[in-house]
Order: sequence, then structure tokens, then C-alpha cells
Amino acid sequence: MALILRTDASRAAAWREAIRRQAPDIDIRMWDAPGDVADIEFALVWKPARGGLRAFPNLRAIFSIGAGVDHLFTNPDLPEGVPVVRMVEAELTRGMTEYAVLHVLRHHRRQREIEANQRAEIWDVIEAPTAPSRRVGIMGLGELGAAAARALTALEFDVAGWSRSPKEIPGVESFHGDFGMDAFLARSEILVCLLPLTAATEGILNTELFSRLPKGASLINAARGGHQVEEDILAALESGQLSEATLDVFREEPLPAGHPFWRHPRVTITPHNASLTDPDGAVRQVLANIERIRRGEPPTNIVDPEAGY
Repeated sequence: MALILRTDASRAAAWREAIRRQAPDIDIRMWDAPGDVADIEFALVWKPARGGLRAFPNLRAIFSIGAGVDHLFTNPDLPEGVPVVRMVEAELTRGMTEYAVLHVLRHHRRQREIEANQRAEIWDVIEAPTAPSRRVGIMGLGELGAAAARALTALEFDVAGWSRSPKEIPGVESFHGDFGMDAFLARSEILVCLLPLTAATEGILNTELFSRLPKGASLINAARGGHQVEEDILAALESGQLSEATLDVFREEPLPAGHPFWRHPRVTITPHNASLTDPDGAVRQVLANIERIRRGEPPTNIVDPEAGY
């Protein structure tokens, strides 16, 4: 049995070593040197070349290295009938939870303003309410969003979530569907986007959505660059509809030199590192699913191709 691996060059060695440690019998093939393609039954990939997966006629499952699967479903040449499995891994979830908590707290405690005052040598006591008085809204209540919501609830923030279908999380007010969006946005002083990127969510962070937030709300996007209309974020910051934005993802990555976000005084940029997949934990999940497939069982965390997540 062979597995084809496609990941960023900087992390390829770590992924190979994790597979070798846990499953030394697996024949690991790299994307640029696949050998006999008929041998390959499984693909563990991130952003494979368009149509590239169709080269493997005996493929039984495609595993996404990251939590998102939009890099696969934006490719119209996926092999038909081969299940796509999303990554659900404890360290990936933990990392995203830490990122959400960190930046919600930074917005909540007005840390950007405090740091600006330090640079200007200004001593000014900047007040902030305590967590129960701050309303946080999380868009997307999947594995990552639900974990972030639970962590923020534990800090006693007033947390609400929005998703396409109904979800129940203790202590979290849940809204769903188009009819639930207005009420959700109207009460979200800090908006956190953790949605999957699909045709329905492409460009969702736009002027129209920002207009339904409270004046001066702040934005955190750690999901996908495709969710945000970057010109609309800049316009909302200029008008004061948004007070600040923390962005981990962008339409073009790396973010090009000279982009207005780089030097904007009310934008915090992180280099798409909110949460990175841990190879050891991820390989455990992949191997467990390979064993399920070998037993004739479906893998866990299969993506619904119609929904895109």
C-alpha cells in the first residue's frame, strides 16, 4: 500500500517522519516522485495541483492536511466517488482556540490602543468592561468554532454563535440560517469568523454584513481569506463601523508588500499561523481511518461534497 504526500516543502520532512514512526510499513510517495501511480491508495495533501489527484486510479480516500477543505473543492477535477476526509485533530483545535481567546481578549481589553499609547509615551488609563458585559459572536460552530465558543464562555464572555444549521452548545446563544443572521450580528461587538469557505460564504465579510454589526464592532478572521472583501474592511475601518480588525488570512498569501493592511494602525496581521496541524496527531487520525477503510467501514469526518464541509 502506498500513500501520496503533498504539503509545504518546509514541513514535508516532519510529515514523512511522523508517518514512518507510526506506520513503517506504509510506502510514502512524494507528489513530485509518485512512482507507479497504480500503487497509491491514499492521498494526504494540501493544495494539490489542479487535476493532479485524478492521476491515481486506485485512490480510496483523500485526507486534507488542514482543517479546511476548500483547497480541494475549488478544484473541479477531483476524482469522482473518492471520499474527502477533513482534519479533526486535538492540537489543531487547541491552537485555534488559543488564537481566538488571545485576540478576543486583545480587542476586549483595548490592547491595540494601549500599545499605541506606549509608542507615543502617553499615560492614559483606558477602561474596558469585564467579560460578562462583552458580547462575542462566532460565525461557524463546527469543531473549531465550538471549541472557541466553549473557551470564551468559560471566561464568562456573553457568547453567541451562528451556523447554517442549528447547534446546541451549553452557555452559548445559537442562531442559524439566513433568518438568524440579523439578530446574531446585531448583538456581536467582537465578531470571530471560523466558517468553512464555500460558495455560500465566499465574500461574506463585506460592507452589507458590517452594516448590521453594532457601530464600532471589531473583526477577527482566522478562517479563510476568501471570506473577506478586503476593500470593504478598509472602508468600514475608515467610517468607524469597524473599530479594528485582526486578520490571519488574506486573498493573496503571503500578503503583498505595500498592501494597505501592513501599516494600517487598526489592523493586526498574523501570517496564517493561527493554528497549524500537528503531524503526529494528524497521522494518528489518518491511520485510524485507513484501518477503517481496510475493514470495509467508512472513514470518520467525511466531507459532504454538496455542503463543502
